[in-house]
Amino acid sequence: MLKIKTGDLFGGLTAGIVALPLALAFGVQSGLGAVYGLYGAIFLGFFAALLGGTPSQISGPTGPMTVVTAALMVGFLADGSTFEQKAGAIVLTFFLAGLLQIVMGLLKLGSLIRFIPYPVISGFMSGIGVIIILLQIFPAVGLAPPSTTIGVLKNIGALFSSANIVALGLAVFTIAIIYLFPKVTKKVPSVLIALLGGTLLSLVLGEVPRIGDIPTGFPVFLGTNLFTVEPGLFLTILEMAATLAALGAVDSLLTSVVADNVTKTKHESNRELIGQGVGNAVGGLFGGLPGAGATMRTLVNIRSGGSGRLSGVVHSLVLLAVLLGLGQYAEVIPKAVLAGILITVGIGILDYKGIAHIQKVPRSDAIVMIAVLLLTVFVDLLIAVGIGMLLASILFMKKMSDLAGESAHIESMDDLQNEAPWADENLPADIAGSIMVKHLDGPLFFGFSSRFQALANSMGQAKYLIIRMEKVPYIDQSGLYALEEVILDMERRNIEVLLTGLQTQPQDRLERVKIIPDLIAKNHLFSQFADCISWLKMNFQHKTPELQV
Repeated sequence: MLKIKTGDLFGGLTAGIVALPLALAFGVQSGLGAVYGLYGAIFLGFFAALLGGTPSQISGPTGPMTVVTAALMVGFLADGSTFEQKAGAIVLTFFLAGLLQIVMGLLKLGSLIRFIPYPVISGFMSGIGVIIILLQIFPAVGLAPPSTTIGVLKNIGALFSSANIVALGLAVFTIAIIYLFPKVTKKVPSVLIALLGGTLLSLVLGEVPRIGDIPTGFPVFLGTNLFTVEPGLFLTILEMAATLAALGAVDSLLTSVVADNVTKTKHESNRELIGQGVGNAVGGLFGGLPGAGATMRTLVNIRSGGSGRLSGVVHSLVLLAVLLGLGQYAEVIPKAVLAGILITVGIGILDYKGIAHIQKVPRSDAIVMIAVLLLTVFVDLLIAVGIGMLLASILFMKKMSDLAGESAHIESMDDLQNEAPWADENLPADIAGSIMVKHLDGPLFFGFSSRFQALANSMGQAKYLIIRMEKVPYIDQSGLYALEEVILDMERRNIEVLLTGLQTQPQDRLERVKIIPDLIAKNHLFSQFADCISWLKMNFQHKTPELQV
């Protein structure tokens, strides 16, 4: 049952009004048509809010999803076909994309979002904020905006030669109301007051660009076209559906993370994927443009007081009401007022904390954050996150390798027992001087394997090498082969290798590839280092090292 809160009503109303021009624009950009963008926003927004795992999230058509859909439409209509002729293939693609997202949620793939490091999230959030601000500069002065941030920068001169002073005044008025009205009262969202006040003021001041004509009429069910799909299109349909499903999942969960950071709550990733899937599947049966969690609209909702599922439902009902006849009232809203609202949203989601600490955090984190921010603003949102994740992973592995290398050292037993004697008495000097002990601290993985091999070369005239693995919880394939190479190298030098403290995973892997018992006999494995020392006292043999070159 939905709890009715005033904030959710205001948040949903404001988000719905802000979503209206975006849904129409994305519909046109996709090649489907304006009304199909509106259909997508209505159905996805409703079901994702009702069934999803991020209560404050507003879902609908987004830029990345629209780009993929536009490519799909170009492919389907390249032979000169019309939308009506390919409706079955289009509807099946959208419907299947939704079903795949539901399956992803049931398989709990959404939980992987927790592995995105903070610098990536920080750069993404700040990048989104910069994009919002840049793309609203032109509408704020009454001009049509370029489609990209680079386009905004290239055409910045037009702001000074063609600006509409009235539109600029409305945008400034809107921004001022949003920031100043809460000083009067916080019972009514300042965004809503700014929207209504700016619209009324525009009717007095003069002509400015407005939202304009809005399609009307209840969505038409297109599900019956599923039975008219040409068999030759099935592979393309599956490929595009999988692309839309994956893209929508990442897009939505990133927005969920942003919402978490703003509201200080915790979303349910897998439930969110199921809600998104249901919304896209149902919307697809009406030809609705597939979408995802929308960062800008979600933040508008939160800043307007929305925090629960009701806000998303209200947002959809507002769009439905517009579609069924209230569009005449929304048509008069100035684009400059919407631009003013969105500029404050952009300002609000910049990660000021992350930016302020950029010189205080590790350099690798700062590099990742800046890279993600710049790629988000000037290249692509998802490419930015992908490269940010890759860069963060590489830098993290390097750091772990460096730390493991610093902590992994080799020393003679003679030196070691001077610090801390083992067993019941010290080893005789001639025995202790012939034993080297190698300490490993942390996973033995590909980032550290080469260091491991290099360290093993410092053996001098030793007859035994004890490798202490009490602090090695995991070993990967590279680590296995590095260890194998060290053991073989010691064998060539006539040096016996003893292992102590093997944990479950490393021992299992060593046995699977036959390092145990082919290269390391089981009587050379010891659970405790003291047991190994006791064994050496009884079994030490004088050997002549034979170093083979």
